[in-house]
Amino acid sequence: MYLIMFGPPGAGKGTQAQRLVEQRGLVQLSTGEMLRAAKASGSELGQKVAGIMDRGELVSDEVVIELIADALDSNTKAPGFIFDGFPRTLAQAEALDGLLKRKRQKIQCVINLEADPNALLDRIVKRFADTGRADDNPESFKIRYAAYERDTAPVLPFYANKGVLKNVDGMASIEGISAAIAKVIDESTPKRGGSSLFNWWR
Repeated sequence: MYLIMFGPPGAGKGTQAQRLVEQRGLVQLSTGEMLRAAKASGSELGQKVAGIMDRGELVSDEVVIELIADALDSNTKAPGFIFDGFPRTLAQAEALDGLLKRKRQKIQCVINLEADPNALLDRIVKRFADTGRADDNPESFKIRYAAYERDTAPVLPFYANKGVLKNVDGMASIEGISAAIAKVIDESTPKRGGSSLFNWWR
């Protein structure tokens, strides 16, 4: 299973992705974490990433795709992968599509956590009051949400046209969202002997 967790900032993508890791054994591919791990690894690719980041430059889509390809090759026995934080643009979606096609794979499910921006802002305001995290402040959220609307939301039609886009109410409870995601995944997974491929090893 290859799936993408989509949704605006503050919608709870990371929380739900981590639940899938714990409950289904999927491997979470977070581009931010992969970049930091590559930089610390000292590998040839890691040195390339470190040089780019140390110069304060943006890591190109080509390098990120190279990191993803390396992660896929390193986890060949994994039952599936969650792409978290990638793709963020149409160009990245097309690049990911090309990578998976070369590996004779494809995205089977894109889970889009739908959420009202005003409700998300209220959530962020409360979280900022509780934690004081710099990246959780309301002004930062507005900038991130505007970037999501401008760059990332337009990717959704790309996957809708492929028939793999599934919308989930991101304003439900954490448990409610998890249950809805589980239903979507089981319905999107090819069956084996009358049960989902995920159910046989649980």
